[in-house]
Amino acid sequence: MLTGVNVIGHGIDLVEVAQLRRWIEDPRDPLIPRCFGQAELEEIGDGPDRIERLAGRFAAKEAVLKALGTGFGAGVAFTDVVISRAPGAPPEVQLAGGAAKAAAALGVNAWRLSISHSGGLAMASALALGP
Repeated sequence: MLTGVNVIGHGIDLVEVAQLRRWIEDPRDPLIPRCFGQAELEEIGDGPDRIERLAGRFAAKEAVLKALGTGFGAGVAFTDVVISRAPGAPPEVQLAGGAAKAAAALGVNAWRLSISHSGGLAMASALALGP
């Protein structure tokens, strides 16, 4: 239970894994370099569930940007939102650039993030928290 904390924003996003695969494989505008940093890609790895994990992280980034009320563009990039997860721990959000500025302006000082996969879909829900 969270006490002494206010929900400043909530974002949710749903990604079709097959659609994300098409975006990743599109040679005209590859998605990975625009959306993911090297540390994120190393953490995700090259295993058989790589696309599902990328879809979950993509949904998480979208959910965070929705919770901030910014979306991407206008000074906020997908790479401004980094999603990481240590083994056995919940996913974490780190912000940089325009996303960090937007969070500071809103008073966001903590995040709760959930990512789920099922039936060819990846979903994420993000709560932006503050005092």
